[in-house]
Amino acid sequence: MVPDIGRGSRTHGLLVYLYGPGRREEHTDAHLVGSWDGFAPDPGRDTDPHVTLARLTAALDLRVKQAGDRAPAKHVWHCSVRTAPGDRRLSDEEWNAVAQRIVHATGIAPDGDPDGCRWIAVRHAEDHIHIVATLVRGDLRNPRLNYDFNKAQAVCRRIEEEMGLRRLNAGDGTAAKNPTSAEKFKAERTGRPETSRETLREAVRQAVAGADDEEEFFTRLREAGLRVKVRHAPSGDALGYNVALPGDRNRHGEPVWYPGSKLAPDLSLPKIRLRLTDGTAERTTPSAADGRADWSPPARERRSATGIAERAAVLLDGDDDEAAAQLVGIGELLDAVAQTSSIATRAELAAAARAFERATRSHVRAERADTRALRSAARGIVQAGGALGRGEDGGTTAMLLSTLVLVTLAAARWHSARGHAQQAHASRQAAEHLRAAYRQAAAVPMRVLHDQGRALPGAQRRTHEATFRAALPEQGVRTDGLPSKTDALVATLAQAEQAGHDPEALLQQAIDMRELNTAADVNDVLVWRLRRLAQLPAHPGEAPRRPQAGTRPTRTSANRTIGRSAPTAAPRPTVSDPRSRPPRR
Repeated sequence: MVPDIGRGSRTHGLLVYLYGPGRREEHTDAHLVGSWDGFAPDPGRDTDPHVTLARLTAALDLRVKQAGDRAPAKHVWHCSVRTAPGDRRLSDEEWNAVAQRIVHATGIAPDGDPDGCRWIAVRHAEDHIHIVATLVRGDLRNPRLNYDFNKAQAVCRRIEEEMGLRRLNAGDGTAAKNPTSAEKFKAERTGRPETSRETLREAVRQAVAGADDEEEFFTRLREAGLRVKVRHAPSGDALGYNVALPGDRNRHGEPVWYPGSKLAPDLSLPKIRLRLTDGTAERTTPSAADGRADWSPPARERRSATGIAERAAVLLDGDDDEAAAQLVGIGELLDAVAQTSSIATRAELAAAARAFERATRSHVRAERADTRALRSAARGIVQAGGALGRGEDGGTTAMLLSTLVLVTLAAARWHSARGHAQQAHASRQAAEHLRAAYRQAAAVPMRVLHDQGRALPGAQRRTHEATFRAALPEQGVRTDGLPSKTDALVATLAQAEQAGHDPEALLQQAIDMRELNTAADVNDVLVWRLRRLAQLPAHPGEAPRRPQAGTRPTRTSANRTIGRSAPTAAPRPTVSDPRSRPPRR
């Protein structure tokens, strides 16, 4: 059961909408299900609704007029309450009980208070009602409505339990603002798949991912095609910023600007500055864990990010509040991967990044926040550009996604331990999207590895199977006549041995890196850990690619563009029109 509260100044205008046909003729059988005294006039049940609507407006506004100048400018309190999809249909009597409990809990009309505010509850659909109240009490004082949304949320959670409805996760006030109904209708009317607020939120998040300073952040926003307006103090220092989509205008023909803080609590300029102050770690040469320096930049950066993400998962499993900073870094890493992904995985990775955005915010604050390694990994991925989705680039994407699945599940456990229901749910949602993207990215390299494993001589194959069974005895080789799930693991152990590694020691090192209980497929996780540790090609059917002589990866405006992939990847539509514009070449 979801409450949504707003304030206004036109009682009659709101009632006309509630009793009208709706913007898309969706309102049916509008009528009262409850009121302050149970005897309010009901335009939905009267032969002359226009006259009755005027009477109802006058009755609700009576005390507002009596209070005169003492009445608040926005004297209309409006709360819509909606049941969750799949819930049973509530009767009018049940909705009346819901409305009475909400106006009592929020302080609109406490039980037993003869001077409570006047209110009504209108029903024009099966799954929700609208509560309308005027904010002047019978004694002409204003009601105390501190934390009215939180109180409405709390009573809705109790109502769900008592009425046998679907129990939703309680919020903690850290979620981003949802699009308004007007914004949703505008998106539908203009043919956009999402509202301007949602498009801008994603674009700003991607601009922050791995940005080195404020100047780079604002440059990325402009290169993404957004309109940017920076507010300056008399000293010249930036105080804040607003963004708008090109072509998105209000009724007066003016751009519709959104402050960063209205997109999400952590996208205000002061909050972004805190991230940028943390900085990004200096990285001049590839580390040993990054793999061979002659691999492509996207492949090398994804290998490096895999090791960094693995360490973040360990910190999240440590049950330390300081791990809250890692969640922000993981969010940036997901945004970086999503904006540089190939067409095969783009939709799922974008969905994973959007879902995990909710998991990055809570009331837990890390006193010694250090996200430099994760921000550096995000920066490296953005600078390196998009993965082709095949060959070594695609294989290292699968390697990274395999680890990110475990990281998001670790985040879900971290949040669950602290009672953060919405954030834990968002983390699990992100993990599901990452699993779907992983299956796409890993399909070809894992198939090649399975073939290589089955092609090994029998004696060599049995030796490596014994190594695996000894290290993880519960992971037995399948004997149901289907290809063994360990074929890829056996092939990887054989290749690691050929490269000069001790298979037993390397396998134990991969197992000891982190627990495997949350892995959907232990064999796949170990394959990618082993291939990274042994610096084996992530795509086993392709030798590492060498860059042309005299060239080095450069940071171009194309691979920095937020909201579209690098030129080598399939195009992602720009934020200014998510479906219509061709990619820049």
